[in-house]
Amino acid sequence: MSTNLTTARTIIGIALQFGHDKGFKPLTVVVLDAGGNVVAAEREDGSSNKRFEIAHGKAFGAISIGIGSRALMARAEQQPYFIAAAGAAIGGALVPVPGGVLIQDGGLTIGAVGVSGDTSDNDEAAAVAGIEAVGLTANTG
Repeated sequence: MSTNLTTARTIIGIALQFGHDKGFKPLTVVVLDAGGNVVAAEREDGSSNKRFEIAHGKAFGAISIGIGSRALMARAEQQPYFIAAAGAAIGGALVPVPGGVLIQDGGLTIGAVGVSGDTSDNDEAAAVAGIEAVGLTANTG
């Protein structure tokens, strides 16, 4: 099982609305399937030009290593060489700061969401809001 386009679009819409309602800076949201493929992505007007790569790196790092990017940040602080090696092994697309959240359904990881544009904590909150709004579980750790 993996994240489908309809679900991905809904997650993106809710995440962007959440950010808008909270007064966040313009966001970019990327939704990946269980294999790390981009299902959908959207960049708000005013979101800076490399936010897609950052949001993708948050989500791709999470799905590749199997833990949310908040947990990857903690791991980077404890084991920087591991994170550097893991980043190299997955082609450099690993951004170990909050905002990359695993999408789970009944304990099974079916994808990941990456958000970038505001503070990392706010990015993560928008991702969680989108995932939970569709009845799935957001795993940040």
